[in-house]
Amino acid sequence: MSVQRSHSSDTVTWTGMIGDLSLAVFKGAVGYFSGSKALLGDALYSASDAVSALNRLIPRFSSLKGRGTGKQQNLAHRTEPVFAILFSVLVLMGGLQIAVASIREIASGKIHVPDNFALIAIFVSLAVKEAMFQFQYRYSKKQGDGQHSAYAEEHRFSLYTSLTVCVGVFLSVAGETFDWKAMMYMDPVSALIVAGLVIRKGYLLIMNSVYGSLVQEAEQEDAINFIETVQRVHGIITVDDLKAREQGHYITVDLKISVNPRITVLEANEIADRAKKLLMHRFVHISDVNIQVVPYDPGYPYKSNHQLTDNDMPTLLQ
Repeated sequence: MSVQRSHSSDTVTWTGMIGDLSLAVFKGAVGYFSGSKALLGDALYSASDAVSALNRLIPRFSSLKGRGTGKQQNLAHRTEPVFAILFSVLVLMGGLQIAVASIREIASGKIHVPDNFALIAIFVSLAVKEAMFQFQYRYSKKQGDGQHSAYAEEHRFSLYTSLTVCVGVFLSVAGETFDWKAMMYMDPVSALIVAGLVIRKGYLLIMNSVYGSLVQEAEQEDAINFIETVQRVHGIITVDDLKAREQGHYITVDLKISVNPRITVLEANEIADRAKKLLMHRFVHISDVNIQVVPYDPGYPYKSNHQLTDNDMPTLLQ
């Protein structure tokens, strides 16, 4: 059951990421052809939401890959933040470019008023984004995976961005209609505000990738409680590593556990799922648990005795 829930949560995250990318392409195309810099900024913010969803998926993929050899685990950990940082830097640079373009337009006095169909695109995107949020939020609440708080926090700033763009484009169009030149500046002004929100989002994405979402390692007391809880699960021999990352009001836990090397992969996955379920039910502020499962290595001098039974080669010269 927990395996199905994990797969379903990943599917919901994938759906949100694809939806945000589609909205980014739609807003970007309309913003480009209508001449609205504010709508281009909103498109970039939707792209940053997709990057945030990707950041939530990357640790899960790396944990799955990390169930192989130790070298594969180290490679997964080293490459995990690279892609997130790359996309975050692109978002940050895009926000800076929109800010510079808005300032230049305001300074030059040559204001291009967006076309009327830009307003229709904004209302359509608002409706689609709200529907996506309600689906993700209600599903997360139903499953009890704790991610609904992350969806709510991201949606709040996304809504602020879209409403800022809507007001700016509407006032700019109204200013052209009633020949109020001061109101025609509202599109580049709102684009400048949106650029600030995009820069903020890009900065947070970079900080989250480098420092683990404003994480520090869990406090000693919490870490001890987490480890003691995990060690209650039958089949776990040792807890080799534990890190907790704070994201808003919830915590994501990264675990590395050792199990009997003689069990099957399916049995190891079941042990990991039991540990994840126990942690999330025991500590309500934990929203997600990423577990890497490795075979237990007793080390020297027990390692040679452990491998002796699996060695088909004779130990004595014939």
